[in-house]
Amino acid sequence: MSRFQTSSALRFGCLAGLLILSSGAHASLLSPEMEDKVANFLAWFVLIVMPPVGIALFWLVHILPEKVAHKKHHPQTEGITTLCLLSLFFGGLLWPLAWLWAYTKPVAYRAVYGTDKHDDYFIEHGRKLTEAPGDDAVRAEIAHLKEELEQMAKVRKLSPELEAVRAQLAARSQGGAA
Repeated sequence: MSRFQTSSALRFGCLAGLLILSSGAHASLLSPEMEDKVANFLAWFVLIVMPPVGIALFWLVHILPEKVAHKKHHPQTEGITTLCLLSLFFGGLLWPLAWLWAYTKPVAYRAVYGTDKHDDYFIEHGRKLTEAPGDDAVRAEIAHLKEELEQMAKVRKLSPELEAVRAQLAARSQGGAA
């Protein structure tokens, strides 16, 4: 026997001995009973918890354009809200349109209605200004808001709420000037 054959036989013998002595291989660090418990918990979690969480996330994503429109005082907030609701029923296909609509500035709306903000903005802002203490900055904001309402009144008939805000601002500016 040559030297090469001897070393090969020795290697083969060592490898066979190690394979016989080795215990079975385990794919997991957990015991089989613990693996069953973890699998049962995971299955129940996926079946019970994940569907409501998925529905809630789907809902929250679909009302994002509506929240953006409210935050930016978009004049067409009601339309964006309606498109968001329709998008829920059409599997989200209309959602990108609602998202784009919420972030666009309605240029033609300003030409037709005299403003590019929702009426709620003027009501809310006017209420804050009439309750604020009368310093120079507040008087300047009152004059600006009054001017915007005057421009809107030239273009369209103001709602009763906006007329009330306009009257309050006029009374506040006359009372502050005296």
